[in-house]
Amino acid sequence: MKNLLLSALAVLLVATTAGAQDTPRNYHRFTDIVSVAYTPVKDQSRSGTCWSFAALALFESELLREGKGEHDLSAMWVARHTYYEKAVRYVRMHGTIILAAGGAWDDVPMVIRKYGIVPTEVYTGLNYGTENHNHAELDAVIKAYCDAVIKSSRLSTAWQNGLNGILDAYFGPVPERFTYQGREYTPESFTKMLGLNMDDYVCFTSFTHHPFYTWFSIEVPDNWAWSTTFNIPQDELLAITEGALEKGYSLFWASDVSEPGFVYMRGLAFNVPARVESAEGTELARWVSVSSARRTEMVGRLLEGRIDEPTFTQEERQMAFDNYETTDDHGMQLVGIATDQDGRRYFRVKNSWGETGVYNGFFYVSYPYFKYKTMEIAMHKDAVPAALRAKLGTR
Repeated sequence: MKNLLLSALAVLLVATTAGAQDTPRNYHRFTDIVSVAYTPVKDQSRSGTCWSFAALALFESELLREGKGEHDLSAMWVARHTYYEKAVRYVRMHGTIILAAGGAWDDVPMVIRKYGIVPTEVYTGLNYGTENHNHAELDAVIKAYCDAVIKSSRLSTAWQNGLNGILDAYFGPVPERFTYQGREYTPESFTKMLGLNMDDYVCFTSFTHHPFYTWFSIEVPDNWAWSTTFNIPQDELLAITEGALEKGYSLFWASDVSEPGFVYMRGLAFNVPARVESAEGTELARWVSVSSARRTEMVGRLLEGRIDEPTFTQEERQMAFDNYETTDDHGMQLVGIATDQDGRRYFRVKNSWGETGVYNGFFYVSYPYFKYKTMEIAMHKDAVPAALRAKLGTR
């Protein structure tokens, strides 16, 4: 998922525009009907690390579900080691892959398998003079350093030590041992104590350019490690997500959020009509894109409940991905199911932008939006229906 700082600012502008139309702020009244255990909302601030916060939020919920207490796991520990792994691959690939802040679900299990995990109190990652995460300088320094390494005629034996020096300078040195709740651990022994098994988690997506019920690597820049996801129809994607939450399991959710219908400060994400409806059946009217002003007006009308939210087919979902209209933006955690005053269902989402918005860090995503704009979900394999688990095989 890419850095969404600019997208967050755009969300604020959309929300302000929609709210300026005398829209009743209390039209959507939500009743939570399913809620799973979760830890407090965190703030990624000025860092493109939503994927790390979201995946660890899932693991923190898993520990609560298993009766192991509340733990705050270090998103910056994961980010620091992912930067290293990504930079090494970037150099090996002669700079032909992405080297930026974004990441994907599988980056987090990869780090935990290889390096273990530590609590946030042990590794805050704030070693550069601010109280909140700000990776703008770090991102630029790592990219410039690796580009300089690539330009050399022969790699020195020191370049990876130099990379670790940069990471230690910004995140802080990696502790070999630490004390937590009165006991001494290594990152590996702490992971073992928590009982987190990365093989217990599986991820799903839904696209037609690969066969259903097969594994494939989603072709997005932030999937730098070429991790694979299991492909299923969009209706099944929705069904297993709903089923997992009803069983008490939370999920990692990666989605496109750079959409007019993503009005975070109003606590909602829903589909906005993408095309002009034709009153006369002309081909032109069917396929001419809706203007920006018209789409903003539709956001207000949807917020007021004066028009119905559109739904999109599997084919339309694929077309949006192929045309770069659906992008790999943001990682979040699904923690519940709710209904609005008209009985429509939504997933409750825990975000990592601090306690912002009308729901203090949470929002509600409609089922149609989820089906149309989801990039990937991840969950504990025990939450997967038996018939689907039988199809997973091996990657």
